[in-house]
Amino acid sequence: MKKDKSAYLLAGLREGKKLTLRHQLELIIQLSIPAIFAQISSIVMEYIDASMVGRLGADASASIGLVASSTWLMGGLTSAYNTGFSVQVAHRIGAGDDKGARRIVRQGLVTALFFSFVLLCIGVAISRELPVWLGGGREICHDAFHYFLIYSLALPVMQMNLAAGAMLQSSGNMRLPSILHVLMCFLDMLFNLVLIFPARTVSLLGKTLFVPGVGLGVLGAALGTALAQLVIMICMMYFLLFRSPALHLRKGERLRFHRKDIKKAICISVPVGVEQFIMSGAQIMSTRIVAPLGMISIAANSFSITAESLCYMPGYGIGSASTTLIGQSIGAGRHDLTKRLGWIATGFGMAVMAVSGACMYLIAPWMISVLSPDMAIRQLGTAVLRIEAFAEPMYAASIVASGVFRGAGDTLIPSCLNFCSMWLIRLPLAAFLAPRFGLKGVWIAMCIELCVRGILFLLRLGISKNWDKAGRKHRGKLPA
Repeated sequence: MKKDKSAYLLAGLREGKKLTLRHQLELIIQLSIPAIFAQISSIVMEYIDASMVGRLGADASASIGLVASSTWLMGGLTSAYNTGFSVQVAHRIGAGDDKGARRIVRQGLVTALFFSFVLLCIGVAISRELPVWLGGGREICHDAFHYFLIYSLALPVMQMNLAAGAMLQSSGNMRLPSILHVLMCFLDMLFNLVLIFPARTVSLLGKTLFVPGVGLGVLGAALGTALAQLVIMICMMYFLLFRSPALHLRKGERLRFHRKDIKKAICISVPVGVEQFIMSGAQIMSTRIVAPLGMISIAANSFSITAESLCYMPGYGIGSASTTLIGQSIGAGRHDLTKRLGWIATGFGMAVMAVSGACMYLIAPWMISVLSPDMAIRQLGTAVLRIEAFAEPMYAASIVASGVFRGAGDTLIPSCLNFCSMWLIRLPLAAFLAPRFGLKGVWIAMCIELCVRGILFLLRLGISKNWDKAGRKHRGKLPA
């Protein structure tokens, strides 16, 4: 108990022990903190890439910003695919069926690898024409093509990294994936220093040091991130397959595909994948709206999105922890706690992101200055970040509630809510405001839409009595 309070509390939840309100909140916090660090570390990697590439000039920054929404689409699809299996792992662990959890892990990893190669082929096929489709100018299309090409080639590595991390988290081990993601940030920075810039000398503490470099520019940023992902993927797979107490490989347990497991994974993953496609498609359309506003707006938009990510990543961390917690609660048959834990987690996420939003408003100039030395980009980026700060608490409501619903296997309705808010509110409003207010108009539309989305998710969480129905149905199929 003293060594790992979250493991002790999760064990109590699975065993049917009574958990006080204090214990419930403590469990959410214990699981959320490592997940928050893991999410923040992924954004720090983007920060590192953007900051280093930003030193190469506005065109280099704009080339990455142009394809950013497309890379989010690919990354979102890989994450969505993993959800179908990781949620089932949480249900099985909650029910005490470790053998069934391992069976799902094996199926999930093999099919995820195949899925990632399909995405790789699609990405490579469209990589050359994509920057042109997105409205990029000739001066940035070449670098944008190379960045997206390397990103696509590295998709299997990303897929297996995310899959292993999600399954470790579903077993209740939130700490290890967090540590490895933080390590990935340091590796990314190290690889980028060598690959982006040419060889050079720097002064440090009065001494001149030689720093080796390849000078690949934007291409180097993509390669650096891919190499960091590769190293951490190997570590993740090792800890999942050989060190995880519940999920490591056992002799005599072979890979077999079970129709019910695959069908359940598809039922969970497809709505999430469609949601990611819809959301990223909306981001691509948003990029099309921003592109005619000029290079400064494209770069400021890209940098501001990266900067804002530091603010909302805590929400995604809490949402990830909520998926594990709700999944194990349903697996254990603890329906008395499911909805209460969902509300506590959502309220906690809103409080955390209200604080992070206030901080973002205050330090917005510094956040942008880290990413770009261009004064015009800094001023515009600061202005749009301060607009977005007001939406952060309601954005948290949608993020964390979505994690709660995923833990219950309820993914269809949340996907529909995201579709309606993005395509019926944000994009039309952005298209109307952009010609009148420039990039500020696009971010005003975003702020309004996120507030509406948060309200919709809170209504779903509070009014609907059936969002955990899918989890209860699945629980009935598990062994006693």
